[in-house]
Amino acid sequence: MADVNVDVLVIGMGPTGLGAAKRLNHINGPSWLIVDSSDKAGGLAGTDTTPEGFLYDVGGHVIFSHYKYFDDCIDEALPKDDDWYTHQRISYVRYKGLWVPYPFQNNISMLPKEDQVSCIEGIIDSALECRVANTKPKDFDEWIVRMMGEGIANIFMRPYNYKVWAVPTTKMQCQWLGERVAAPDAKLVTKNVILNKVAGNWGPNATFRFPARDGTGGIWIAVAETIPKEKKRFGKQGEVTKIDAEKKIAYFADGSTIGYNKLINTMAVDHLAEKLGNQELVSLTKQLYYSTTHVIGVGIRGERPERIGDKCWLYFPEDNCPFYRATIFSNYSPYNQPQKDAKLPTLYLANGEKPASSEAKEGPYWSIMLEVSQSTMKPVDVENLLKDSIQGLINTEMIKPEDEIVSTYHRAFDHGYPTPTLEREGVLKQVLPKLEAMDILSRGRFGSWRYEVGNQDHSFMLGVEAVDAIHSGAVELTLNYPDFVNSRQNTERRLTQNFIVAPPQTNGTKDIPSHSKAQ
Repeated sequence: MADVNVDVLVIGMGPTGLGAAKRLNHINGPSWLIVDSSDKAGGLAGTDTTPEGFLYDVGGHVIFSHYKYFDDCIDEALPKDDDWYTHQRISYVRYKGLWVPYPFQNNISMLPKEDQVSCIEGIIDSALECRVANTKPKDFDEWIVRMMGEGIANIFMRPYNYKVWAVPTTKMQCQWLGERVAAPDAKLVTKNVILNKVAGNWGPNATFRFPARDGTGGIWIAVAETIPKEKKRFGKQGEVTKIDAEKKIAYFADGSTIGYNKLINTMAVDHLAEKLGNQELVSLTKQLYYSTTHVIGVGIRGERPERIGDKCWLYFPEDNCPFYRATIFSNYSPYNQPQKDAKLPTLYLANGEKPASSEAKEGPYWSIMLEVSQSTMKPVDVENLLKDSIQGLINTEMIKPEDEIVSTYHRAFDHGYPTPTLEREGVLKQVLPKLEAMDILSRGRFGSWRYEVGNQDHSFMLGVEAVDAIHSGAVELTLNYPDFVNSRQNTERRLTQNFIVAPPQTNGTKDIPSHSKAQ
């Protein structure tokens, strides 16, 4: 018999778990608890602080939303105007020593002439192919060639996506794409090449918000503060060691147990299978592929250079640096780095040389956050990764050899990206129903393994909608209809309203084409 029994147990206090907790608290019906093995909320949306006072997120997180309910919850947690900065996305791709405005495929007017010719030829071929093709692309690589042509595929899409996903594009499916990749307009691209014009600001995150203090992790700590203290367990009290699905009991590292009727799991589903001790699920989830993300942080003394300016994040398809993306993290908030009067010693110069003096001195300071992927198909020299990344910053002219490095950061996140492989949907169509038959709803970036609904807003709503599915049998739109929720502003549900969930046969899904269901 368990020490405590609840109607709903939520495992994990990242965005998905907190979404579930907010909805459970809002309903004020079923009894529930939420647990996490960490000592604070945030999960993969957390933030670390170096001893010198530089902040780094777990990768490139920004807030842009498809859901008013999500906005309401965030604004409730951080309600003041000075809790936030709003930024215009300023993004570039580094290619052959040039800064090409993002998205690359819409701005080939910036490329050398021979590359422009290669890209336009490919775009024309792909436009003709699209007019006569009567089958869908079988994988991501085929989608790239059909939508953009061989020129853009070879110059940017293939090398960049390999650096991001750590698998070849031929091993990825393409149903996940939706709004995430901009297909070029052949006429517009040709016009811009002739007139030497650029295009920009495509996509869902052309503007975004960022918290003034405490990084992205500060958002989720603040959201967690809106949940009753007695409903939360951290550390050893929240570290799951085993789950007995038959008896519906979760066992924890401190020796305690919690019984449940329904379980909302947000830990990686392959880890869940191991906690369950279910060999069938363990074997199935081994077929789900993921990449490890290395987050590298570099804190630099000096004024932010003019060449960096107000850039936000930058993409690197070439092999002269190990990272695929760089974020100028100091541009997001002046509190992401130490203040100017903070005195720090120089660790070394960017070229590895010793500084002229080891004496601590004042700033100002600025910082860069880098992301590097790793997988069985893309090994990384982990021991030398920090050094190689700093050299990559020099190679790409982000920093100069004589720049003073005052702080460094390197942390590997084993489960970084849930890879949308060709096999993914076949596995999920078996795993998720088998878990649901045990009264376990596995949701979240790695809980349900769908990258296309893996941003913070999606993850949060996966938790909210899981509770509604348990409480009233509602359809989980975010899990099952990614294209639908990503194609609109979902304004029907608000935190301040008692949202009435319609019967499953309606529930706003009558306009959703059945073939778009992800499961």
